[in-house]
Amino acid sequence: MKGAETSLSSEEASSRLAAVQKEITLAAVKAGRAPEDITLLAVSKTFPMESVEAFISAGQRDFGESYIQEAREKIPNVKGKAHWHFIGHLQTNKAKYAVKLFSVLHALDSLELALELNKRLVPLDAKIEAYVQVNVSGEGTKSGLEPEELSSFLDSLASYPAVVPVGLMTMPPYDPDPEVSRPFFRKLYELKEKCAPSLKGLSMGMSGDFPVAIEEGATIVRVGTSLFGARNYA
Repeated sequence: MKGAETSLSSEEASSRLAAVQKEITLAAVKAGRAPEDITLLAVSKTFPMESVEAFISAGQRDFGESYIQEAREKIPNVKGKAHWHFIGHLQTNKAKYAVKLFSVLHALDSLELALELNKRLVPLDAKIEAYVQVNVSGEGTKSGLEPEELSSFLDSLASYPAVVPVGLMTMPPYDPDPEVSRPFFRKLYELKEKCAPSLKGLSMGMSGDFPVAIEEGATIVRVGTSLFGARNYA
């Protein structure tokens, strides 16, 4: 597995960041929302540290990783300069590493994981913010709670005070047409309003559909390709 062949220059990072921020602003204004209420999460997984540093120099602060080993190599290099989010499926046996690297988790999908995180966080006198992943599409290949499980899950989550729910997350089925994602984003928003109105966050939308996600209520969008370029896997 590897990322881009070459790292981005500061000028390239600044230009790409400005372009994405402009799209965020346009989508927010279209929806009658304040652009500053939407957080851009730069998905830096598989990309070199030099590109991350270029975006930090351009003013980007929130970054997402989904491989623990890669994060362990990257994050110490920019400690204090960035805010790190774990965006992949976190295995319980990796929780002990995640709690020392990340302050936000975007895919909390089981009480077993919450238990393990809480166990690891309490001795550190620390907490982690969590977006609860909900499988609103019903796809068998997707992780996440079933929508009808959400209320009881949140009730049970209160037993793990170091794991602080701040919102919901979902990933719609892939489709090159962003409008296909709209009903899934809308369903997550409606589910939050019905079952968890006290939670303010909605983590949804990626490079191909984040303007639509913003129109449907996203508070944080996970953007990789539009910032870093296409990923190469080997």
